[in-house]
Amino acid sequence: MFALSNFLIALANILNIVFTIAWWLILIRALISWVNPDPYNPIVQFLYKTTEPMLYPIRKILPQSLRFGIDISPIIAFLAIVFLRSFLIQTLYELAASLR
Repeated sequence: MFALSNFLIALANILNIVFTIAWWLILIRALISWVNPDPYNPIVQFLYKTTEPMLYPIRKILPQSLRFGIDISPIIAFLAIVFLRSFLIQTLYELAASLR
C-alpha cells in the first residue's frame, strides 16, 4: 500500500503546482487587461490561450445580471482554485497518510 500512498502524494504535489501556475496566469491576465495590451504580443497571446479554456466556461454560465461591465470570471476562477487546493489536495494528502 505504500506505493499507492506515494502515488497519491506525488499526484497531490503535481496538482498543487498546476493550480499555482493557473492562479498566477489568471492573475497576470487580469492585471494586464487593465492596460489594454497589444493583442499581437506573444506573451499576451500565450496568456489568453492558456487562461481562456478556464475562464470561458465560467463566463458562459454566469447569468446576465452579473455581467455589469466587469469580468468577474477571474474572481470565480480564483475561488475555485482556492477551494480545490484546500479540499482536493488536502484530501489526497490525508488519504495517502491513512494508507501508510
